[in-house]
Amino acid sequence: MIKVRWGKAMRAFIVRNKWKILRTAGATVFWLAVWFAAAMLIKKEVLFVSPLKVLSELFRLCAEPEFWISIGNTIVRIMAGFAAAVIVGTLLAFLTSYSKIAYSLIKPAMAVINATPVASFIILALMWLKSSMLPAFISMLMVMPGIWQNVQEGISGIDKKQLEMAKVFGLSGLKKLTAIVIPSMLPFLLAGCISGLGFAWKSGVAAEIICLPKNSIGTNLYESKLYLQTPSLFAWTAVIVILSIIIEKLLKLAFKKLLKNYRLEEGTHENNI
Repeated sequence: MIKVRWGKAMRAFIVRNKWKILRTAGATVFWLAVWFAAAMLIKKEVLFVSPLKVLSELFRLCAEPEFWISIGNTIVRIMAGFAAAVIVGTLLAFLTSYSKIAYSLIKPAMAVINATPVASFIILALMWLKSSMLPAFISMLMVMPGIWQNVQEGISGIDKKQLEMAKVFGLSGLKKLTAIVIPSMLPFLLAGCISGLGFAWKSGVAAEIICLPKNSIGTNLYESKLYLQTPSLFAWTAVIVILSIIIEKLLKLAFKKLLKNYRLEEGTHENNI
């Protein structure tokens, strides 16, 4: 029964999105052809490898337990840093939205973080933190300013009439938060999360390449370059891209569901008011 429903859902999805799927497939085939042609022209595997060679290397890596351990470790580190950035950035946004002193103190710090190269933070943090903790810390540091700015904008854009109405009806602070503040800033938070995920991956893997924690994507990437294992270098790069796309898609799906649920709750709250 579940298989039948799954099959119907897949067919319905394909029918609804057939042109989008065809465009995506066409673009993928085009760039694979360009990649293959470039490899044929260069004819030096140490400099550039074909897609078939990379695919073969990926299959070889998939058979090794260390491959999956490295992927798991990197995902845990980067997503831990990303989650910390969302929490800290959101809390700081609430603090600076309701305190001008806090805003005056925190805004310059966020500007400095945005302006400073990632490599500088990695080298500095390497003096204070263990190599296993560094990727999570750098991911958090690079994503946090974007989260803070987005949530700050969401809170500042709250309809003042709704707040006045809530005050007239004597709603508690918790009710105001759940019925007005969170629904208003949630789209801004989710937009910041989606754009920040890419920064988390780039900065997290860059930190791994420099600090070389055991069993990580960044360490394998560095060793592939060090020993001129170009197929492995391309394969690990492909892994980073694939993981980033998959996690971003999952995040978007989760956020769409969250937004839908909150909109329903928002309507219920408005009716109650």
